[in-house]
Amino acid sequence: MLLPLVSKAQYHYADYANRGGSHSSTIYLMPNVYPAVLIGGDTVACMTLREFVKYSPLRFKSQKEVIQYNKLIRDVKKTLPYAKEIAHIIIETYEYMETLPTEKARQKHLEAMEKYLFDTYKPHMSKLTRSQGQLLIKLVDRETSTSAYGIIDAFMGSFKAWTYNVFAKLFGNSLKVRYDPYGKDRLTERACVLVEQGAI
Repeated sequence: MLLPLVSKAQYHYADYANRGGSHSSTIYLMPNVYPAVLIGGDTVACMTLREFVKYSPLRFKSQKEVIQYNKLIRDVKKTLPYAKEIAHIIIETYEYMETLPTEKARQKHLEAMEKYLFDTYKPHMSKLTRSQGQLLIKLVDRETSTSAYGIIDAFMGSFKAWTYNVFAKLFGNSLKVRYDPYGKDRLTERACVLVEQGAI
């Protein structure tokens, strides 16, 4: 009885939205407020749910694999917020630079941003392990669809990108590494999605 009622509510809500009509009533489910419709004397809330990904349970062959997966989850929880912050800053910087009138003004802003990023994130980045640093580079790619090398090359030029990549290689990392969510990084993608959904 519930599923047909919910389906009818969604159809009724969409019909009203398309015609620009008003809803019959409002439901207050703290702390949110939802539009509602009356169907056969029942008040049915209409809400948009976030996309939800359901994974099948993992089967581990050994205790070592269990430990590695738990370590991956720990590292994703630590580095994913940084990757999202960096992606947000990159987008904001690009959009702001588009408004600047000259190359000199853009270069000045880039230098200021570079100093800000180093001052803000260096204390946090220095606390990451080598594997967490490698993961962060991949997650920046995940959030921006561009390798860290490509981002530096686009904003600061190929020489700086090459220099930073050489420096990263001294610590066993590479700024050119790409994120492969359907291949070798599929477990990382699974962990990221579950963290984003609040499931782990």
